[in-house]
Amino acid sequence: MFHLDHIGIAVRSLAESVPLYCRMLGIKESAVEYHEVPSEKVRIAMLKGNTTLELLEPSEEGTSLARFMDKRGEGFHHWCFRAAAPLEDKMAQLGQQGFELLDSTPREGAEGRVCFIHPRSSGGILTEFVEEGSGSFG
Repeated sequence: MFHLDHIGIAVRSLAESVPLYCRMLGIKESAVEYHEVPSEKVRIAMLKGNTTLELLEPSEEGTSLARFMDKRGEGFHHWCFRAAAPLEDKMAQLGQQGFELLDSTPREGAEGRVCFIHPRSSGGILTEFVEEGSGSFG
């Protein structure tokens, strides 16, 4: 069985997007969790329900997220599934199955250790796995 952890949405401005999504989903802005991932140069707002929407704002120009939005605009960026610990086992399995991973070792995400599959080997969708137990849902 697989578990969807969150859906990543690229936005130009958290200040503008968080109120919009909160109104649309009927949640209070005070319930939104904010994170910054300096290594990825991204600011994040987590809107939690039966799954989480992760709103992603680039904190600098020229980052991979900023380039993504220059090409495609705001909107769907990635989806993320939970993976059993240790994440290295999942990465080895994915590699053996022919998936192109973006990294050879896990990286730190907003809510734990993560890895990504390149969209060209995952049906055109950036796919993330987050290690179960390494983040706030653990």
